[in-house]
Amino acid sequence: MADNTSKPARPTNRTPPKSPADPAREKLAKRLSCDSNSSLEGAFGRELSALEEAFKKFAVHGDTRATGKEMHGKNWSKLCKDCHVIDGKNVTLTDVDIVFSKIKGKSRTITYDQFKEALQELSKKRFKDKSNEEAVQEMHKLVEGKAPVISGVTKAVASPTVSRLTDTARFTGSHKERFDPTGKGKGKAGREDLVDTSGYVSGYKHAGTYSQKVQGSK
Repeated sequence: MADNTSKPARPTNRTPPKSPADPAREKLAKRLSCDSNSSLEGAFGRELSALEEAFKKFAVHGDTRATGKEMHGKNWSKLCKDCHVIDGKNVTLTDVDIVFSKIKGKSRTITYDQFKEALQELSKKRFKDKSNEEAVQEMHKLVEGKAPVISGVTKAVASPTVSRLTDTARFTGSHKERFDPTGKGKGKAGREDLVDTSGYVSGYKHAGTYSQKVQGSK
């Protein structure tokens, strides 16, 4: 005899099945989320110190391809001059070059960490009357917040000798013939003897007035 007892119905799963592409999308979304968080942390998590900002400004000075992560010897010397690390007594340009060569090793540039080491080396000579820690702090104060000094255009100084040689009103002889009364050059006409085909004698002051005289007599 057949068993007519009905089996309990299984609960239906109302959650729609995931498509085959869902796991890949989840991985991509997770990776993008991690990248976004890491970029935000990099942008807002650490602020540059005044010393590091000065380092970057001098590192990129005069070089459009520089990234600001490394500094060449030329820019290092400029930083020491502009920030008055070089005082001409305790620290000279020679001292700055020696320290740079010592710190950089076989490389041609120095990093920010090496830059701080170089400042620490110079601080011992720059502030001899202070402790090592105080000397480093004073050295950092000289550099913090500074930027490269851009030299201005050299102004020309008026000289009586130069003015006399360039004043066309004082020219004589053939030099005078090369300029008109306003001081403007005549070009080729002032450099070459052009043949006068007007029919008048050379030097005749009343050239071109004949037609005016004839009309006036009528």
